[in-house]
Amino acid sequence: DKPVRSESQEPRAPPPILTMLQACTRAANAISANIRRNSRRSMGGLRMLSSEAATTKDEDKPVLTIFDTTLRDGEQSPGATMNIKEKITLATQLSRLGVDVCEAGFPIASDGDFEAVKIVAQEIGPLLENRASGKPMRICGLSRAIEKDIERCYEAVQHAPLHRIHTFLATSDIHLKNKLKISRTECIQQSVKAVSFARSMCEDVEFSAEDAGRSDPAFMAELFGEVIKAGVGTINVPDTVGFVTPREYCELIRYLKDNTPGGDSITWSTHCHNDLGLAVANTLEGVMGGARQVEVTINGIGERAGNASLEEVVMALYTRPQVFPVKSLVDTTQITRTSRMVTSVTGMSVQPNKAIVGANAFAHEAGIHQDGVLKHAATYEIMSPASVGLKSTLVLGKHSGKAAFSNRLEELGYTGLDKEVIKVAFKKFKDTADQKKTVTDADIQAIIENEFVKPAEESWKLNTCHVSCGHDHPTATVSITTPSGKTIIDASTGGGPVEAVYNAISRVVRVPIRLVQYQVEAVSEGRDAIGKVSVRVCRRAPPREDEEALAVQEEEVTYHGSSAHVDIIQGSAEAFMNAINKMVAEDEENELQRKEVEFWPGRVVINPREQRQLV
Repeated sequence: DKPVRSESQEPRAPPPILTMLQACTRAANAISANIRRNSRRSMGGLRMLSSEAATTKDEDKPVLTIFDTTLRDGEQSPGATMNIKEKITLATQLSRLGVDVCEAGFPIASDGDFEAVKIVAQEIGPLLENRASGKPMRICGLSRAIEKDIERCYEAVQHAPLHRIHTFLATSDIHLKNKLKISRTECIQQSVKAVSFARSMCEDVEFSAEDAGRSDPAFMAELFGEVIKAGVGTINVPDTVGFVTPREYCELIRYLKDNTPGGDSITWSTHCHNDLGLAVANTLEGVMGGARQVEVTINGIGERAGNASLEEVVMALYTRPQVFPVKSLVDTTQITRTSRMVTSVTGMSVQPNKAIVGANAFAHEAGIHQDGVLKHAATYEIMSPASVGLKSTLVLGKHSGKAAFSNRLEELGYTGLDKEVIKVAFKKFKDTADQKKTVTDADIQAIIENEFVKPAEESWKLNTCHVSCGHDHPTATVSITTPSGKTIIDASTGGGPVEAVYNAISRVVRVPIRLVQYQVEAVSEGRDAIGKVSVRVCRRAPPREDEEALAVQEEEVTYHGSSAHVDIIQGSAEAFMNAINKMVAEDEENELQRKEVEFWPGRVVINPREQRQLV
């Protein structure tokens, strides 16, 4: 029997351990409920970030200014020097891409750089084709915080309807003490003086604090407040040596924006280098911290490990619009074409696994991935190949006419080409079609880009190239027209057919030429694919037995040449001649033009008059 409790008897208190367990249970239940609520919110957020939702655009977002410095910082990549013709070609494409600001060069660096910036400002500055903003691309020049630099910069960029002077001075203690040998106070004074002088000539002035990533934030806030008073419109915060991490960079931009007097009245800009592989991540975090301009390059080329890649930054905004508070007006369908053009001009190939523009960016080999993509592309592709300008491969053949060829060029985005360029390209297209069954879009692009990278004038012209190989002494015979119009036929041997060709050409040109880079890659698939040959040469005697053949000495100028051909031996010869002609174009003493020697063992020389008689 259970004991009967009287009404007056008080209920017993639960043991302390039981009270503790009950409290823990209630707390656990509350935490579980909170987790479920947050989970539902998170899943809702994830649903909003699906590939279907990623195509939506927020029209109310501010436009992020895309500042491209491929022609200036990108050109500082070892061996990526561009001539005036190449800069104009790339600047035209950057305008068509929708770049907001183009830093065309460093006018004080050389007369050639000044002329390049000036011509870009004159010819490319007014262009409006394919520009969503309705405004032309702003042409910018870089200058040190020195009056003669700034004046020279203005003389070059002033011809563009929209132009900018970009001046800079280091702000980190390591630079002030060891390089500039000035105090912080002197740094502020020099910066203010430079901005004031630039502002007296140009309404749009940008100031960069070199090595901002290792500078004292409080000092930079003080300095930036003073240059804002002097009239600067954009302040750039460069991570010059690629030192900071994404979180640090975001916090730095936010700190400077909040603590700089007048910080709300100007545009904050990022400029990140890739020494630790963080350039794109830092750039995007800088945007989250308040930056509204990003300084980038095509393919991420630039000093040392390069800069933040334009295509990666832009496609991050395009693919994840819910994450970022800004939008871009770049025409993403022009990205692939622009990337390939930069590769052709600089000779710097893109690694196959490079994001957005690499050969494998949209390739799927794993069976599970292939099955998923075939069922629904969004299973493994967060963006479509078409969104970056990769289109389905269509083919033309030897029976295709000039009208069909021209129409295909326009469909591929090559509009406004010079008639002579189209004529030469069409002839090469027909020659290619005779050698292979079909000519793909990739083949056509290689042919066109090959015409873009040719020197403005071909002083030395390759007429024919014949090779005999497969035996102990491969032999090459070349016919070359010299700058004076003579045709020289000469021959040489080599360890292989390419070396034999290069030795024969070198016998004709008669200057010390060393090959420092040779690369061949297929443009399309198949045994009859066009091979794209890229070479880099320098003016130096062939290597000794104890010297590395492909070594490049410091401060040594190299010249890039490329060609696309079904016959890679012919393509190799054309690429070599391309590089030699670029060398000739920069030959101030005309030494290359004077090196014509008629009497050489085994050489045949045909003078222009004799040549006309033969014809």
